[in-house]
Amino acid sequence: MFNDPLLKERRRELRRSQTDAEKAFWAKVRSRQFHGLKFFRQYSVGPYILDFYCPAIRLAVELDGSQHDLPENREYDVVRTEYLNSCGIEVLRFWNSDVVHEMDGVLAELEKKANV
Repeated sequence: MFNDPLLKERRRELRRSQTDAEKAFWAKVRSRQFHGLKFFRQYSVGPYILDFYCPAIRLAVELDGSQHDLPENREYDVVRTEYLNSCGIEVLRFWNSDVVHEMDGVLAELEKKANV
């Protein structure tokens, strides 16, 4: 269920081609910098690859670009979130622009969800 070997190469591709928002967010949470919590990048759960995942608090963090505002992508995201919720994983979503321009607010919201 976690990190399916069939998705390994795709996870690697995604790590190599990070967005600016993903790079900025990763710089803040990698190596247990965020309240000692371990985050993983491009972590798969079932058929889905999560942008970031913290297993200790069962929290997925998704960074969304404008393509996620299209109706068909919104519907896909709802189904994906429902699946992750059924696995006991909460999903927290941020727009890429918020991560790049309002990182303090993003981290404050993450602190609330992480109860730290």
